[in-house]
Amino acid sequence: MGKTVAMNKELKELIPVIRRFAFSLTGSDHDADDLMQNTLERILDKGVPDDANLTKWAFRVCRNLWIDEYRSRKVRQEATQKPELQESAIDGDKVITNQITIAQVQRAMNQMPEELRSILSLVVVEGLSYKEAANTLDIPVGTVMSRISRARVAMVNWFKDHDMRIFA
Repeated sequence: MGKTVAMNKELKELIPVIRRFAFSLTGSDHDADDLMQNTLERILDKGVPDDANLTKWAFRVCRNLWIDEYRSRKVRQEATQKPELQESAIDGDKVITNQITIAQVQRAMNQMPEELRSILSLVVVEGLSYKEAANTLDIPVGTVMSRISRARVAMVNWFKDHDMRIFA
């Protein structure tokens, strides 16, 4: 019983961290909230392996849930490309969000493959060391370094190609 109470306390402290990571993956407040909730729900439902660090496990669960969601959205999006299924709607929240600098960075990150975006989020947004990120994603440190390098180049190139004055 004491272990469960301790894990619940640690999870409560992790909520803002998981939320930030979820936002860095999704780029949307609404989706980040859903992803965070699904992550917490999954951890509470399935538990954490005895030998796992809760923070690292939460990042891994969150990332895996987002990959599943991202893939299913792609399938749904392809299915709705049929003209008879399309609607014309304006997402007011997105219009407002695109006017701020954070949205510009998020747009650049969204152009990256998921593997670059998630590693950049863990290292830059969450402040994990390369070694911690490697352990979290169960990949070699060299792979983390390579992906961070490619992500940085991608960000620089994206900002070179986009005139940020039009988004201000």
